[in-house]
Amino acid sequence: MSFLAIYAEQDASRPQLITNDGAQIASELEAEGIRFERWTAGCEMRDPTDQAQVLAAYADDVARLKSESGFVTADVIGLTPDHPDRDALRGKFLDEHRHAEHEVRFFVRGSGIFYLHLGERVLAVGCEKDDLIAVPAGTPHWFDMGPTPDFTAIRLFTNPEGWIANFTDNDIAARFPRHEALAEHFTQTAAPHSQESA
Repeated sequence: MSFLAIYAEQDASRPQLITNDGAQIASELEAEGIRFERWTAGCEMRDPTDQAQVLAAYADDVARLKSESGFVTADVIGLTPDHPDRDALRGKFLDEHRHAEHEVRFFVRGSGIFYLHLGERVLAVGCEKDDLIAVPAGTPHWFDMGPTPDFTAIRLFTNPEGWIANFTDNDIAARFPRHEALAEHFTQTAAPHSQESA
């Protein structure tokens, strides 16, 4: 389930806003310059892990983003729970970092959580199948794929060489709830809802 939880950077114990309403997620993120939208496959895929099939299924949306934002390449990445290096791969992006390149991900299947450190707030954005998120270059953030990562995603680049993690040496990520805690909360909440703290 897609969700958004907004925290004060100094208080990871209680979100100021928590919602799984798609329109509200998109609106809140748009106000911060973060693109969030949902795509539908243009054709059926027999194997949602096959790069050629995935790119063909979403060719129109990929072409639109390339035209609108100047992306020049797209590829497909994925991970399954039985990957022998899953713990190391998860840990690779769990600390706050920036990229010189936009980070654009479309989830073909599975899920992951982006944590965006914007000023004095942290926005935890849970992405799932059919979600696209575009994090602008230079945005401090971290990504949690969970303890048993299982996802396939399309990546778009203007310059793949610019997609290198530059770590901030800020330990803020260690203070915020991990994938397991947030995913469990929203798994238990089936109906769309929004809640703001007093």
